[in-house]
Amino acid sequence: MTDYPDLIAKRAALSPTKLALRDLKGERALTYRNLDAASAKGAALLQSKGVCAEDRVAILCRNRIEFFEALFACAKVGAILVPLNWRMPAAELQGILSNCQPTLIFVGEEDLPTLEQASPAAPVVKLDDNSADGYQALCETSPPIICRDFWPADQIWYLLYTSGTTGAPKAVMQTYQMAVINYTNVRQAIDLQEDDRTLNFLPLFHTAGINLYTLPMLFAGAEVSILPGFDVDETMGLLAHGALDVVFGVPAVYQQISLHPAFAEIDCSRVRHWGCGGAPLQDVLVEAFAERGALVCNGYGMTETGPTAYLMHHSHVRRKIGSVGMTQMMTAARLLGGDGAPVGPNEPGELQLKGPGITPGYWGAPDATKAALTDDGWLKTGDLASADEEGFTYIVGRSKEMYISGGENVYPAEVENMLARHPAVLEAAVVGVPDERWGEVGRAFVQLRDDQCADADELTRYARDNLAAYKAPKSFVFVTEFPRTAAGKIQKHLLTAEGADDAAI
Repeated sequence: MTDYPDLIAKRAALSPTKLALRDLKGERALTYRNLDAASAKGAALLQSKGVCAEDRVAILCRNRIEFFEALFACAKVGAILVPLNWRMPAAELQGILSNCQPTLIFVGEEDLPTLEQASPAAPVVKLDDNSADGYQALCETSPPIICRDFWPADQIWYLLYTSGTTGAPKAVMQTYQMAVINYTNVRQAIDLQEDDRTLNFLPLFHTAGINLYTLPMLFAGAEVSILPGFDVDETMGLLAHGALDVVFGVPAVYQQISLHPAFAEIDCSRVRHWGCGGAPLQDVLVEAFAERGALVCNGYGMTETGPTAYLMHHSHVRRKIGSVGMTQMMTAARLLGGDGAPVGPNEPGELQLKGPGITPGYWGAPDATKAALTDDGWLKTGDLASADEEGFTYIVGRSKEMYISGGENVYPAEVENMLARHPAVLEAAVVGVPDERWGEVGRAFVQLRDDQCADADELTRYARDNLAAYKAPKSFVFVTEFPRTAAGKIQKHLLTAEGADDAAI
């Protein structure tokens, strides 16, 4: 297996004075030389606290420069970083900490109370403590060490616990090779340049926050500005001033941008690449951005794929609206029917992926690993997709979400996309529910736009005018907001009619 040279040290040698990271809410900004030096000091801190190769180092914080210092510090000593989900209550964090058993924990001040409630067994270093026991002081006073020169490709760099839409979180093992393959896929797909500038705001306990596109940008020597989380006003200001060349967001982010009063005024064409993933992107949003000069490239990937597997090229956005494009250079795909045979063009099948960027499995969960991978190494995504005659792929939805109504397969993503075209609908989520006559029928959870109104009768007529009758939802539940994962996916298993305005037809 290949060994990679210390990648941040290599980038510091190639681009020593270029700006690497800028904290837009703080006063810190690091060149690549500074970032490498700070990471080396972080590695010294780790060693001074007894952290050894393969030990886990947990970190609980919002987006900030110190996260990436810790990420590269772990690489320099061979430790494994474990980003913790700051949205979790203390009881859930206890389970994660018990599973990964960290040797050391870093924490930001806003999340310290939750961590203290979780009663961690490992020592804690506070990132915002200005005393001699705080992060910065310990980095400066820890005895310097000689960091390792190479990073083994198959070694685990960090663990990402899937927030998921069902079941308990599992820790997806992320190797150095996965990071390099993702960089290769992203750089090829978007023509990543050293002079590009991007904005980091997606949560760093999620693969998108780390890898789309911050880590590839850092490998390429580009510039990353950081916000603690998504701020639509800050983002619109940067867009208005032409301060961003590359933008990646989940659909919920694009939705907020499209609803901002300044959206109709800014020149979206000043951004060279717009990328989207993490959840299905509504066709109406693609069209709205295209009208403003922004061709949003829809993509597909998973924590288990590093994550970039598919990404649409901007030249095909309008011609293939709704597609996630084709698999990127280092990823292969196949679509299999229920009989295990490949499906034909425009036929739905289970999507399976293979390549050097696929995870080796789940931390401490051999049974889950075995269930996720075929004997010949294909990852079973659990998603249904179809590909047209040109090879452009369309994600139909999760195989577990498909339901059968009157003997016909219904794919919720198609129904949701159609409902989102109604002028009063902001977003919709469809699930199958039992029905005595048809076996299952659709129930649509609908969030209306603030300035619009519609009732179940109107939406039923709209659905039946635009879909086959068996696909039209039989009931509607109006909600004020949706429960979501960090990637912006609606958590359908949390949707209930209790307390909502349920109007059955």
